[in-house]
Amino acid sequence: MASEKIEIALPDGTVMEVPRGSTPRDVAERIGPGLARAALAAEVDGETVDLDRPIQADASLRILTKRDEDSLEVLRHSAAHVLATAVRELDPSARIGFGPPIDEGFYYDFGVERPFTPQDLEAIEEKMKEVVEADHTFQRQVVSKEEARELFSDDPLKLERLEEFDDDEVISVYRDGPFLDLCRGPHIPSTGEVKHFKLLSAAGAYWRGDERREMLQRIYGTAFFSEKELQEHLERLEEAGKRDHRVLGKELGLFTVDSRVGPGLILWEPSGSVIRREIEDYEQELILRHGYEIVYSPHVVSEELFEISGHLENFAENMFGAMEVEGRRYRPKPMNCPGHICIYQANQRSYRDLPIRYAEFGTVYRYERSGVLHGMLRVRGFTQDDAHVFCTEEQVPEEIERLLELVAEMLATFGYPYTIALATRPEKALGSEAQWARAEADLRAVLDERGLEYDVDEGGGAFYGPKLDFQLIDAIGRKWQGPTVQLDFNLPERFGLEYIGEDNERHRPVMLHRVLVGSMERFIGGLIEHYAGAFPLWLAPEQVRIFPVSEQWTESAHEVAEMLRAAGLRAETFDRETLGYRIREAETMKVPYMGVVGEREAGDGTVAVRKRGRGKKQEVMGREDFVKRLREEVERRALE
Repeated sequence: MASEKIEIALPDGTVMEVPRGSTPRDVAERIGPGLARAALAAEVDGETVDLDRPIQADASLRILTKRDEDSLEVLRHSAAHVLATAVRELDPSARIGFGPPIDEGFYYDFGVERPFTPQDLEAIEEKMKEVVEADHTFQRQVVSKEEARELFSDDPLKLERLEEFDDDEVISVYRDGPFLDLCRGPHIPSTGEVKHFKLLSAAGAYWRGDERREMLQRIYGTAFFSEKELQEHLERLEEAGKRDHRVLGKELGLFTVDSRVGPGLILWEPSGSVIRREIEDYEQELILRHGYEIVYSPHVVSEELFEISGHLENFAENMFGAMEVEGRRYRPKPMNCPGHICIYQANQRSYRDLPIRYAEFGTVYRYERSGVLHGMLRVRGFTQDDAHVFCTEEQVPEEIERLLELVAEMLATFGYPYTIALATRPEKALGSEAQWARAEADLRAVLDERGLEYDVDEGGGAFYGPKLDFQLIDAIGRKWQGPTVQLDFNLPERFGLEYIGEDNERHRPVMLHRVLVGSMERFIGGLIEHYAGAFPLWLAPEQVRIFPVSEQWTESAHEVAEMLRAAGLRAETFDRETLGYRIREAETMKVPYMGVVGEREAGDGTVAVRKRGRGKKQEVMGREDFVKRLREEVERRALE
């Protein structure tokens, strides 16, 4: 007969004996009334659960309060249910989709007769306050599939979801007041804890993210444990709105999209193309210095390559459809790696040749659902600064070291601090567990040896190998996907890659995948927001704008512009409208430098210089000194 007592291991090492079936709340109350009052949820053997979930076996337990980072996700999940409760009270016929917590907030999808308006959001927010004031307890109940069908018989969205459950799967529902939802949980104890929240926006969203399905209406919101945190977040959102790359991209003439070209496909305008070219030129100079060779591969290749690589098996839903030519099937490439492998295999390789480092600014094509497309940040066609290193297993640590140095140098140039995450074996993976363990150990060892801090993203690796993901931190504290370094034992095996070793025998090389900016589109979209459109001089599409004070000094102004252009700077003259209008226009277009030429400047061979962001402050300089200053700033790739 099973013991009526179980042992609970607490974070401080204490082991507490409690009756079987005790809840985290019971344990919190035994520890002390203060903890019991502050408790919001619990972590049992690493799983976050409600405070009232019975514990049936020995377990480790951590009580979560608002001080714990994991609690915020539970709060936001509960806030999503408060939102759904409010919508159902205002519209009992509303069908209920999904309502998860997400980064920085939550959303809920609803099947309603018309899109939500700003006035609707205000009314829903007021109703949410009433739900919070009512302080409904979140009550969990485990039900059978048949019972769940009965409970949600009037909601086809929930019924569809129910059919995906296995017959032996635990099905739980949660009730808060009048609202009942199919939900795994966990939740905070009651709606009264959701005090500081804000609804942000509404948008259409296809059911299950499938554009072939019906359009639901999604409401986004956020919630925090304090009003101060909420207001700080809303201020960050306001600042982010001012930096929106889609708005600035249009105002500054950087990029455009056209429905005739297709969604998620970017058209680069001349000014945006300048930025892209400067970044590509800089990166090419950087990687050549680090021992890379430039290669090129076709945009469309035989499907056979993707059968060998495993992309058809593991990535087909993200690939564009095949086209048939002369009896063979071809696809737009979603990756550059198979092409680089073919270049490697074009010649016999010796250990003396390794490492081989191939790099390509290669445009790839991936099918992203229309609901997730977002300006330049989520697209269907993008250019990767892709590179692949072929090396011996013994060379792997040194090559990872080199890649870390390369990443550090590149990100410092753009002014990005960053974090690192080690992404490990996903559920759907190629290769043996032993290969994966060895690859992950190699990555860990280099990070540890360099003393770098990193997080572990369990299960976040690519299907062919573990990776290091670098998250860029922008000027207002947001994180962006940046460089990745992926270690791969699998593609060399699948393609039968070889080199002749020092022992004159055939050996299998190891392959490293890496990108620095990643997607050029996403990186520049992020840069627009990071710099708020005010690019440093070396990247600015127009670096200097010269104004004559009046028409009679126009020729002298043109002479200054010619001097600048002769020195390789991007300079224009602007002599229309009034001087005040010209200056305001240059400020709107975020031109880094303005030069004014009047009677004194024309006579003295000088120019009155204004720097972006310095207001009316100006400095009179000799023209050659002005050119020299700008050239030095460009050559240093100075951030200010």
